[in-house]
Amino acid sequence: MNQSSAFQMPDCQIPDCQIFAGVDGGGTKCRVRLRNAQGVLIGEAEGGSGNIRLGLDLVWNNILTAIDQALVNAGAGPGRNSAVFGKMSLGLGLAGISDAGDAARTIAAGPRFGRCEASSDAHTAVLGAFSGRDGGILISGTGSAAYAWVGGKGIQVGGWGFELCDDGSAADLGRDALRAALDGQDGMAPTTDFTRAVIARFGTATDIVHFVTDARPRDYGQLAPMVMQFADAGDAVAVALVEQQARFMGRYIARLNEIGAKSVCLVGGMAPVFQPWLSPAARAVLAEPEHDALEGAILMAQGHANGLTPAKVTG
Repeated sequence: MNQSSAFQMPDCQIPDCQIFAGVDGGGTKCRVRLRNAQGVLIGEAEGGSGNIRLGLDLVWNNILTAIDQALVNAGAGPGRNSAVFGKMSLGLGLAGISDAGDAARTIAAGPRFGRCEASSDAHTAVLGAFSGRDGGILISGTGSAAYAWVGGKGIQVGGWGFELCDDGSAADLGRDALRAALDGQDGMAPTTDFTRAVIARFGTATDIVHFVTDARPRDYGQLAPMVMQFADAGDAVAVALVEQQARFMGRYIARLNEIGAKSVCLVGGMAPVFQPWLSPAARAVLAEPEHDALEGAILMAQGHANGLTPAKVTG
């Protein structure tokens, strides 16, 4: 993957230059990267969740906080003002955006930028992975989504949210771990060191019920490292759970290939964790991403199609 975490300052002062900002927002965090008009990396930062389903006010606050920090890191000082935003072209790749209406509402809820374009985090991930060319990606992080960019058309597969379809993700794995632990305690399924450890983590089965009452996907996802630890040690229940997630991912990869994505990139925090568990057929079509989703968001900020509507200048 061709990306740099270091940055250098441009010759001009940042407030006097056009800034291209890319935002990659998932269920756990959002990341921001800034480049100047010459393409020089000038700042990066992270903030809270970027999933619009958690509320646009919350997401925009997280994005703006991260942009502020990225500008501070670049030596430009806080940027939450119209003078700086007016010189910034922003590309948003956010979890939870599934159509043009979502994108429009997201843009309208934020401050006025020189230009702002929004799409799903899957779209910006595939733009980055293939430098704008055709291809497919499977995001496996807190949540999951598969997406193909073929012949100028974006095609989503899955990614309908935790309640309906987050197969092949940390959150889904964590939820399955709780189910397996409770089934084991009820005598409906095997009990192993893993299932007992899950119960012990919370205290009692009743404590698990209290946990899920207000739990969000990221909370379920925090169980994933425990599952992987036991799976790597050979615990039968944990192994079965991870193998199931790998099968889900294989289905997505096969579908992306079927609709025209000759190569598929795995992205997201769980991608390298699950990849060794994939079938040989699934691994055969995998490719290494050329860039990350932040670079895809910057491509969109520079005018590349958002996959939903023609690019629009908003300022």
